[in-house]
Amino acid sequence: MTRFALHLLRHGAPVVTGRMLGHHDAEVTAGGIAACVAQARGLPPVDALIASDLTRARRCAEAIGTPRRDPRWRELDFGAWNGLAASDIDPVALACFHDDPDAHPPPGGESWSALVARVGAAIDDLAPVPTLVVTHGGAMRAALAHLCGLSLAATWAFDLPYAAMLSLTVWEGKPRRAQINELRQCDR
Repeated sequence: MTRFALHLLRHGAPVVTGRMLGHHDAEVTAGGIAACVAQARGLPPVDALIASDLTRARRCAEAIGTPRRDPRWRELDFGAWNGLAASDIDPVALACFHDDPDAHPPPGGESWSALVARVGAAIDDLAPVPTLVVTHGGAMRAALAHLCGLSLAATWAFDLPYAAMLSLTVWEGKPRRAQINELRQCDR
């Protein structure tokens, strides 16, 4: 059975923190870019480099090489909440979202299952070659749900700070499945 290495790298620290950035296009710090480059430096060679089209992920990937942009690797779309701090959101609505993001997505935003389907489609379209994807925390959790069958709650068992790298072995098939090999966090 064919298998390939898939490395998921969360973008570096954005200039603006403490917000639900979602599809809000925020810049990344120079230190955040450097942390991502350092993580990629420790990898065996990859044949494909892919990035979310949002600036905070794209700029980190461009510092590593020449990425192919794929908007399916974007963060969850928080709709009306994109770019807001949690304190600026109705606490009842935010609690309902956290309890059940499928039944209570953000206003005009995306449900958890829609994110998993979007990221799953991007995964299913990957060529079976060693690949590095520079993406977002939510997309990485969605990839774990799609590839490993993890529940939403189980995907939160992993700390995925900025510039965290998750390495998996992916097996071909319908659907594709994966084994988690390593989670590397950058030096903070």
